[in-house]
Amino acid sequence: MFSRPLSRRVFLKASGGALVGTLAFASGPIALLAPTRSWAVTTEQLTTHEGEVLLHFTRYVFPHPNLEDAVYALVVKDLDRQADVDPTILKMLRDGVTALDRQAGGDWLVLDAAQQQARVAESAGSPFFEKIRASAVVSLYSNPLAFAHFGYQGGEGDMGYLFKGFDDLTWLPDPALPDSGPMPGA
Repeated sequence: MFSRPLSRRVFLKASGGALVGTLAFASGPIALLAPTRSWAVTTEQLTTHEGEVLLHFTRYVFPHPNLEDAVYALVVKDLDRQADVDPTILKMLRDGVTALDRQAGGDWLVLDAAQQQARVAESAGSPFFEKIRASAVVSLYSNPLAFAHFGYQGGEGDMGYLFKGFDDLTWLPDPALPDSGPMPGA
């Protein structure tokens, strides 16, 4: 029996949800890594709405104005994987999204940015907030797409990064010489 390959539309329809978008900055460092300007991340457990809420929520917890949504979508993908393994995580995420929507009178995503940010701030310290924060800090900052955005070249073995571009970061201020500490091996 021969099976027909799944079309993208059929695949997305069969999965739990999908986050889709287009890279906003066609010439940025992330665009250089991407084979196309369009991106899609499917979820098995989370619905499209839940994924979109979690993406925007994560953006408020770790705000980087010019960082592409595609990088934040990978945080949602990681949360979805965790929810697939642990039903209590799925329940916590769903309950958190439901609470945000309820507080918004229906759909948290339609609130203006100031109202959304206020709801995120109100949830700080809750298990929902802490789960997203803890997952995002690892997923977001260990992602090659984020590395490209921030100009981080990654570790290159023992002290490789220190001797291959340590001082070329433009997004951090230069520390005072006494605060820099000694150069290893010097």
